[in-house]
Amino acid sequence: MTHLKIGDKAPDFSGIDQNGKTHSLADYNGKKLVVFFYPKANTPGCTAEACDLRDNYERFQANNYELLGVSADSVKLQKKFEEKYSFPFALLADEDKSVINAFGVWGPKKFMGREFDGIHRTTFVIDENGIIIDVITKVKTKDHASQIL
Repeated sequence: MTHLKIGDKAPDFSGIDQNGKTHSLADYNGKKLVVFFYPKANTPGCTAEACDLRDNYERFQANNYELLGVSADSVKLQKKFEEKYSFPFALLADEDKSVINAFGVWGPKKFMGREFDGIHRTTFVIDENGIIIDVITKVKTKDHASQIL
């Protein structure tokens, strides 16, 4: 789905999180960044994925990783999602899909025989210099931290 691959420079994005704070790629210079795109806050698969990352957050921090979740949900929905599950990482509310489109994860999907456009669950691992070092398109929602680490 995405046109980005290992070795590419990550898109220079900017977006607002659940607390109204702006995040951009430059904010993470010198750190490894995991940007995980998920279809919708508070749905079973997205909750399992985000909770697995939350439960392994100390492992990410110990390896100099920051985490950033992205969906097209509103700031309000992202805030509810964060509060309900006590996520220690930012969740971008990308309602205009600028970050989603920059990473190329929006497109046609099929679910229960129905076709529609939506977010393809994809994770990008970006190194300290802004270079993509991994692209995970077959996300295991209940074991995603192990896929990354």
